[in-house]
Amino acid sequence: MAAARGLRAGGCYRRRPLSSASSSASSSASSGSGRAAERGERPDSVGPGFRPPAHSHSDWIGPPDKLSNLRPVIFYVPPEESALERRLREARQEAQASNQRFWARHNRAFRQEKEEFIYSRLKAKGLEMRDESGQKATLNAEEMADFYKDFLSKNLKKHLQYNRDWYKRNFRITFLMGQVALVRALRWLRRRKKNVEQ
Repeated sequence: MAAARGLRAGGCYRRRPLSSASSSASSSASSGSGRAAERGERPDSVGPGFRPPAHSHSDWIGPPDKLSNLRPVIFYVPPEESALERRLREARQEAQASNQRFWARHNRAFRQEKEEFIYSRLKAKGLEMRDESGQKATLNAEEMADFYKDFLSKNLKKHLQYNRDWYKRNFRITFLMGQVALVRALRWLRRRKKNVEQ
């Protein structure tokens, strides 16, 4: 995955197909989005109009989502995907969807509470949301530090739960990637042995 070569294509990046585990890992994460793309549909988490070319055998990374700021990945689904590769793809898809949901909700709440905080502080000072020139009024860094501290404290449990879930998902994905890599390595060794015997 780290060996992803970024090829710019209209705000999207193409990942070079990786051997063994990562390729199947990629496959696995793409099931829903990949199948949606195959059917000519747009995956839910991907920006408007983003669709990899039909002939592509690579993973694609889309433009950042407006709410979550995460770049959605559409994984390549090989035509002969094994059941294990499919499980891996689905696990990666679930992880991506979960991250998307969490950060979209988190960022929405952050922006809303930030606006409310600024409004309440300005109102307490007898100021309007916009100054005489029409510019949006702001607070200084010290005042905003109070908001950031309160917001983080209030959401500490949510962040801890998110981190626990993130680790669980990623351990599962890593385990499945190891299994896929092992199966592919054994398949390669069997093919090599057969070629040597011939």
